[in-house]
Amino acid sequence: MAAARWLNHHPRLLILLGLACLAAVGGALVAQHGYGVKPCPWCILQRALFIVIAAVCLLGGALAMLLRSPARERAVRVAAVPLVLLAVSGLVAATYQHEVAAQSESCAMGAADRIIQFFDLEERFPAVFMITADCAKAGAYRLLGLPYEIWSGLLFLICLAPGLFWLLKRPAR
Repeated sequence: MAAARWLNHHPRLLILLGLACLAAVGGALVAQHGYGVKPCPWCILQRALFIVIAAVCLLGGALAMLLRSPARERAVRVAAVPLVLLAVSGLVAATYQHEVAAQSESCAMGAADRIIQFFDLEERFPAVFMITADCAKAGAYRLLGLPYEIWSGLLFLICLAPGLFWLLKRPAR
């Protein structure tokens, strides 16, 4: 029950999740620019999803901190909807990268590439969203023995769990 008690600290947990997502993106940027780890389209897509999740969590957490219960609970439930959708999308992207794209020599012009081009991320923010590797090369990079997409998938799961809890929890009366 200690986990359920922690989940009741909605605003703080939302802010913590947002900061964790920003830290993951920061770590990816350090790995890329400091250690030569080159990202593929699926890596970049997950990076973008972490940034959007961070924005949702930080804004939702800040809003919830300003409100009193039960409005606080509603604000957290509202933030939980995009949190769950984005975390599931990220989990799908990480799984696809690991199971399919990393086995392919070329992942150019796949779904991730088209999404990145649609939002013009490479042109607007090249230091963060520039694709510099194919999926097979990116899949070879490891952090503590695991591929980066596994770490990414774990963080998406960590974001998904409280979001589902908040959506499925009965509202306080």
